[in-house]
Amino acid sequence: MPAAIRASLISGLYGALPIFAGGVINTIAVAALIAGRLQHGLIYAWLAFEILLCLARFTVLLVVRSRASHVERLGDIHIFLALLWASSVGFGTYITAMSGDWVSCALSWLSAAAMVGGICFRNFGAPRLVAVMIMLSLGPCVIAAIQSGEPILLLIVFQIPFYLYSMTIAAFRLNKMLVSTMRAEQENDHLARHDLLTGLLNRAGLERQLDENGDAAPLTLLYLDLDGFKTVNDRLGHGAGDHLLGMVGERLQALSTSGVVAARIGGDEFVMVAGGNDRTAAINLARRTITAITGEPYLIGQEAIEIGVCIGVAFAPYHGSALAHLMSAADNALYQAKAKGRCEYAIATSIAPSPTLRLATTTL
Repeated sequence: MPAAIRASLISGLYGALPIFAGGVINTIAVAALIAGRLQHGLIYAWLAFEILLCLARFTVLLVVRSRASHVERLGDIHIFLALLWASSVGFGTYITAMSGDWVSCALSWLSAAAMVGGICFRNFGAPRLVAVMIMLSLGPCVIAAIQSGEPILLLIVFQIPFYLYSMTIAAFRLNKMLVSTMRAEQENDHLARHDLLTGLLNRAGLERQLDENGDAAPLTLLYLDLDGFKTVNDRLGHGAGDHLLGMVGERLQALSTSGVVAARIGGDEFVMVAGGNDRTAAINLARRTITAITGEPYLIGQEAIEIGVCIGVAFAPYHGSALAHLMSAADNALYQAKAKGRCEYAIATSIAPSPTLRLATTTL
């Protein structure tokens, strides 16, 4: 499954702290009551183990809550401790049944059965874990029922396997529903931020990208407008125009690296955003973009189509940090580039003086 969903499911295993607290408090209280009633060394050992296990699990939860980066690192330890806890619950059910004290036995068995709900609710992100924990916590009841010599308890031999099966199936179904919901949320989020025609970011996605970079982050914005697209659209139809835009998007996507993001903001207008505001790097990116778009003709049906592109360049924070301000400055530069002819670029001139950044209108 997608890495983001997997990470979310793993993180969910640490959640529902009240359920965790209720579970461990319950098992420790039950072990303490039974130890006080039976006063047996093995019961005292079970109580001590429950307390130590509670402290270990709580420590892991505190570390994860203080540092999100430890969610994956401590995942195996967290799962191992959960399995130990389920085993301890099962051990308690077995030794109390073997003690012959049916009051203690009823208390521990009832407690173990009550834990199943919390196990399912807290861990249905990992349904196989749910199945193993139920088996470890309730499975010893089956063994104890067989060894008890009480015929009436043999009903448990049939009940618990069916119970285990039904609760495991429920956990798998809940997991499937959760993953389906998370996939749908991911897809909706992707659709909300990306252009359907080209797969590039749309305006909303671009704004979010700039917000994630921070207001003070230095950026270079290239505002692209295709030359000759309207002619293609009018002569060959909107289907051909859409196909052409898709191919342009593919070429811009090929230019997108870890530091460059491409977006389509509408019609035949595109935007490229790069980190930093170095003038030389901006010129190089503009030239590469023009070459990528115009270097090879576009094959639509049996016809080879050639188009051009003009580019206006603006810088953040010199022209502002908001997308609207950068787009306005780059749009003004774009008009300057178009005035020069096809396949031109221009750098915005309306900028605060800077000793290290000299800006002027530039053309190929």
